[in-house]
Amino acid sequence: MKTSILTALFCLTLFHPAAGQAPVPSGADATRNTATATTPSADYQMVPGDKLRVEVYKDPQLSQSLQVRPDGKITLPLIGDLAAAGRTPTQLRDAVANSLKEYIKDPVVTIIVVETVPEVVYVMGEVNSPGPQPMRGPTSILQALAMAGGFKDFAHTKDIRILRKSPTGLQTIRFNYNEAVKSSQAPMLLAPGDTVIVP
Repeated sequence: MKTSILTALFCLTLFHPAAGQAPVPSGADATRNTATATTPSADYQMVPGDKLRVEVYKDPQLSQSLQVRPDGKITLPLIGDLAAAGRTPTQLRDAVANSLKEYIKDPVVTIIVVETVPEVVYVMGEVNSPGPQPMRGPTSILQALAMAGGFKDFAHTKDIRILRKSPTGLQTIRFNYNEAVKSSQAPMLLAPGDTVIVP
């Protein structure tokens, strides 16, 4: 289930004023431009399903309410398709503004993440409740396994695998549950989108 965010979580404005021609946002725009991002964090990377508001200052025709498509892109007037998934709002703001420079002098762009898709990890295999598990803040593999209902009787807890997407491809991380519960070290944290496989 998506988590609605009632106020603008990201108000990130790119502004390149020409000499003596600095537009000054006022009213609701001024409030948006000074808002502080709280949740998600400023380095939040957008994912398919996230709902965005793209505001182009003084151009209501270019301002759009959009949802990141399953292919990770959004479509904007004049620009066309633009990759959004995997970018932070700051990076998307810069990309939109740079694309608009061909059509608008000194574009002022604001990206607002209106609604996010909750971050999840996937636990599958010999657990009692396999499937996606929501992440509510930093989540360790032990917590994810507990949320999945614990192990079935014949689970091989010494040879758990974590599949993680990385820039170089799919990474496989081995995890020994038996050693982890005996260790005094902090348990391994999972990354959003990780898949935990219990053989």
